Amino acid sequence: MNTNFARSPAAAATSTGTIAGGIAALHALAARLLPPSVQLLAARLGIAAVFFLSGRTKVEGWFTLKDSTIDLFRYEYMLPLIPPEIAAPMATFAEHALPLLLVAGLFTRFAALGLLAMTAVIEIFVYPQAWPTHLGWAALLLPLIAQGGGKFSIEHLLQKRSAKEP
Repeated sequence: MNTNFARSPAAAATSTGTIAGGIAALHALAARLLPPSVQLLAARLGIAAVFFLSGRTKVEGWFTLKDSTIDLFRYEYMLPLIPPEIAAPMATFAEHALPLLLVAGLFTRFAALGLLAMTAVIEIFVYPQAWPTHLGWAALLLPLIAQGGGKFSIEHLLQKRSAKEP
C-alpha cells in the first residue's frame, strides 16, 4: 500500500526519490489546499460575479430598469417568443437574484440551473460565436448543480442543524 499520501509532500517525495513520488506529493498537497468545498466556493463566487455585474449594467440604482436595457433586448438580443418588455426585467432580476443566492450558498442547485439556462439562451439565440466564454460559465455551473454549495454555504449549515434535531 502506498502511504506517501499520509506523509508531508516533502517527505513523500524524498522517501521514494522518484518522479512518481514527487507527483504523488503534489497531488496530496493540492488535495489538502484545494478541497471540494474551496473549489465550489470559488465557482460560486466567480460565476456570481459575472452575472451580477452584467445585471448591474442594466439598472439605475437598485431597482430602476434603464430604458437602454429594453432597447438592448429589442435591437441586439432579439429573443424569440418573449417581448423585450418582459424579457428585460426578467433577465435583469435573474442576474441579480440568482448570483446572490450563489454567494450565500442558498438554493445553490436551483440558482446554478437558472444561470445555466440563461447561458444556454444567450448561446443559442444571442451570441452563438461566444461559445468559449459560455463553455467556461457552464464549467463553473455544472459542479454546483451536481454537488450543491459545499461546506462554505448556508445550505450546509442548515443541513448540519437539521441533522442534529430529533
